[in-house]
Amino acid sequence: MAADAIVSAVLEKLTSIALDEIEKEVRLVINVRREVDKLRSNFRAIKAILEDAERQQLEKGKVNVRDWLDKLKGVSYDIDNALDEWRTAILKSELEPEPKVCSFVPSPSYCFNRGKLLLKTAHKIQALNERLDVIANERERYGFKVLNSEKPKRDETTSFIDVAEVMGRVEDKERIVNMLLNKGRNEEIGSKLQMISLVGIGGIGKTTLARLAFNNEEVKSHFDAKIWLCVSDTFNEMKIAKDILKFVIGNADKDVIEFVVEKMDKLRGAITEKEKLRDAIERLDKLEDVLQYLKTSIEGKKFLLVLDDVWTEEYGKWDQLKHLLLSNGSQGSKILVTTRKEGVARVMGCELFEVGQLSEEEGWSLFSEIAFFGRSSDDRRNLEEIGRKIANKCKGLPLALKTLGGLLRLKKDIIGWQTVLESEVWKLREAEEGLFHPLMFSYFDLPPHLKQCFSYCAIFPKDYVIEKKMLIELWMAQGFLKGTQDMEMVGENNFNDLSMRFLFQDFEMDKNGSIIKCKMHDMVHDFAMFLTRGECLTMGSSSSIQCSNGKTRHLFLMMQTEETTAIQTCTENLHTLLIESNGRNPISHIELLKLFDKLKCLRILKCSDSRIKKCPKQIGKLIHLRHLDLSKNEKLKELPEAVCDLHNLLILDISGCYRLKRLPHRMGNLINLLHLRNERTALEFMPKGLEKLTSLKTLNVFVVTHKGAALSDLGNLNHLCGTLIIGGLGSVRDQREVEKAQLQNKKGITNLTLISDPNVFPMSQANKPLSIVFEALKPPSGLETLEFPLGKLPSLKSLRVDGMRKVKKVGVEFLGIEMSLSPSSSSVVAFPNLKTLWFSRMQEWEEWEEWDFGSKGEIMPCLSSLAIDDCPKLKKLPNYILRNTTLQQLSIYDSSDALTSNLLNEDYRPHVSCIANMDVEGEKEIVGHTNPIVWPSPSWTTPLTNLKKILIMDCHVEHFPPLGKLPSLESLMVAWMWKVKKVGVEFLGIEMSLSTSSSSVVAFPNLKTLKFDDMEEWEEWEEWDYGSRGEIMPRLRKKKKKEAIFRLFVIFSFFMIL
Repeated sequence: MAADAIVSAVLEKLTSIALDEIEKEVRLVINVRREVDKLRSNFRAIKAILEDAERQQLEKGKVNVRDWLDKLKGVSYDIDNALDEWRTAILKSELEPEPKVCSFVPSPSYCFNRGKLLLKTAHKIQALNERLDVIANERERYGFKVLNSEKPKRDETTSFIDVAEVMGRVEDKERIVNMLLNKGRNEEIGSKLQMISLVGIGGIGKTTLARLAFNNEEVKSHFDAKIWLCVSDTFNEMKIAKDILKFVIGNADKDVIEFVVEKMDKLRGAITEKEKLRDAIERLDKLEDVLQYLKTSIEGKKFLLVLDDVWTEEYGKWDQLKHLLLSNGSQGSKILVTTRKEGVARVMGCELFEVGQLSEEEGWSLFSEIAFFGRSSDDRRNLEEIGRKIANKCKGLPLALKTLGGLLRLKKDIIGWQTVLESEVWKLREAEEGLFHPLMFSYFDLPPHLKQCFSYCAIFPKDYVIEKKMLIELWMAQGFLKGTQDMEMVGENNFNDLSMRFLFQDFEMDKNGSIIKCKMHDMVHDFAMFLTRGECLTMGSSSSIQCSNGKTRHLFLMMQTEETTAIQTCTENLHTLLIESNGRNPISHIELLKLFDKLKCLRILKCSDSRIKKCPKQIGKLIHLRHLDLSKNEKLKELPEAVCDLHNLLILDISGCYRLKRLPHRMGNLINLLHLRNERTALEFMPKGLEKLTSLKTLNVFVVTHKGAALSDLGNLNHLCGTLIIGGLGSVRDQREVEKAQLQNKKGITNLTLISDPNVFPMSQANKPLSIVFEALKPPSGLETLEFPLGKLPSLKSLRVDGMRKVKKVGVEFLGIEMSLSPSSSSVVAFPNLKTLWFSRMQEWEEWEEWDFGSKGEIMPCLSSLAIDDCPKLKKLPNYILRNTTLQQLSIYDSSDALTSNLLNEDYRPHVSCIANMDVEGEKEIVGHTNPIVWPSPSWTTPLTNLKKILIMDCHVEHFPPLGKLPSLESLMVAWMWKVKKVGVEFLGIEMSLSTSSSSVVAFPNLKTLKFDDMEEWEEWEEWDYGSRGEIMPRLRKKKKKEAIFRLFVIFSFFMIL
């Protein structure tokens, strides 16, 4: 970790002491004000020369400078721990009121313990000051200079540059693709497998070329199976064989999977009903078994296997796997290897493809595209000469060109560019392959907080897929994120800053185009490891890296075997412990006890999926802990009460702990908690006191019961965002309790699920409380998803859903039914008494999901009125709505014309015969609308035998539908049809000519009222005479042209949940 980063963090805490209650209390013991001031003064003096010290440590022969920086970081960490310990004690005393002998006299024992703590803290500060004195005095012997390290402030930006990876590599890519497809060459007779190796120095673009070939469309279709594996430093044949097997099986046909599963059952009994195939593969512990299953999986298949970043030159480690692949793959199978070492390629028996440097012009094109992004043509001309000189120093290495280009993009004038060109960094000898120089420029240009964030990433293994959200939360737990903004927003900005400098790559986006995952280039990862020098480590069963006792602060432990004993020597000073077990190796209670006894400085503990059965109460001793991840420990049944002593905790993740039934009673003490992830648990109630957690942003599940927290306890938690599931609503008895929850103020909630458990609160009892909930509940306006099993409410007669502006889909959960019904399921009725259903102001609603009970149930059997208002994206109603024989009123207002057209489509004819009143109003205020409704043929009116009233207005049509065929129609009102110029004979619903044999025809046989209003473009009403063979509107009493009367309501009301 950067020395100036940790020093800056400690100095900030020391500066805040003057304004803090800490100083007031410490002053009472030995008057340590002088000591605190001295600490602050020393740190300020040291910070001034730190940038020069960090540069000098990179020079050859400056081992003493490195040692001095290590000692400085060591004492800085210890001071940080001491200050944090004291702040925690103050916080604890505030949360746990002091006991008193009487109403105004504190308990003597309490005063004694408080004084003892003050004295202990004072002694620590004095001892640490003595250590810092020694270190501060030593700096004089190295002659450090005070450099101008203030970073220029730049405009805020989150833009990313999408640089074409193929730049300068078109010919190389085509050659590699041709080699994989055997174009222009004959396959060797008798050889099933060809091996190709891309060889070149780090950062030259080997992985990029391999990826471009791997993702080529011709290559995709050419091979039966494609597998990509990152090998990195250690060639573990067991892990590689397992990874290939998992990849092949995971993408295999069903019969192949079943065949392999059957063999695994016979040989090992490894698979049970609850275990997944991949987990079973992980549990294999003999290479022979893995290879046997792998042989079965690839036999007869033409495969492409990419082994990225191979280092080992030991032929024995590769021979057995190579022989199996060579013997069983189909003709034309390929293995593509990337490596920095030509010896690796020769040992593996590969055909060599040497990846060369970019030419000067290719390098300049790549560099200038990034560095000149967003600059004017004048700037480009002024900077081109110096820019070319800098680009040439990158020696044609793409990663170096991108990194320096990303740095210089942030330099606004030629002075910044000149500084880079003339920098002493180019003279540093520590960077052996030349690529470190550009990375050093980028690193030294970072402010201290970004140096911390970048170097911390050395904790991850090479080629590790980093989740952005997780990374930001780790930074937050370490205290790297400072400022007045929301911490997660600061972390987002930091991530974007590092990404703009090409320190992250291989981004994975969500559907909205936001980054959710990334990786680090292996050379960038090497650089981060180079900077931290053992402070951040990754360890596994095959790792040759050992902990540096006392120096290691952040550890990523891959539990491939039971190896918690391997970290006993380095736990004392750990700030981060990330254990990745994937459920393979359980951590015992005794092992946890040993760890908790030593992990005194820990800020982050991740024991996800570690098969933990019990969490020791000693976890309460980890007072510095900010992030505790116990997720996916399926056998964990309870958390100790001591968890509530972790007053600094920001994140608690217990998701996926399926047997966990209750939380500790004193959860309200965790007042700094931001995220409580508790989905997929068995929680029966929420502890009282959660209303104190006013900073809480994540609370996935809130269970309402009489013995725990009430719904009203959500009232103060207005920072909640994301997903919220509220269960146990059947226990609510008071409307005021619902109102006090103030869901409408929780504007960050996007997904809301409301549940009343019928097993706990039978519907006969729960019905009344649920009506109370409906009447008082006001969901937040930013909802994208609302799940409420409304169909289970037996007495619900009227439902209005209003203003759910972000909801895109109304799914089957709306009906309150199971997704599947077994043959033994009894008949189900959803919305058994619902008569009126209104939806309104749902501008993003696109889909109303179809569902068919078959013979096992009914949906809305009493529905008589349906209104759709201001739902412009909804194009189709489900059949279960329109097939209801009781539906009398259908109103469509200010919605999609496609909905109207589909409603009258031939597919709906069997379902609409009972509708008596239909109101249709088209879309309003549509810009560039050019597609009018196309009415179906006259036959669409045939099934509407009961339709008596129609109102049609503001529809985008040029002519009318054949309404004259409606036998029961009594009232027709038409308004605002601004495209209609002519009312033709098609309006009557008759044939254009009648034969002599035609029987008498009546158009609009029962129409009594006909009204037109505001038809500004209407010019002609076509004449027609039946003669003696028919009549037109024989019962019409009033006919008024261009009068404003409306009765056909297409009412798209506000959708409110009542």
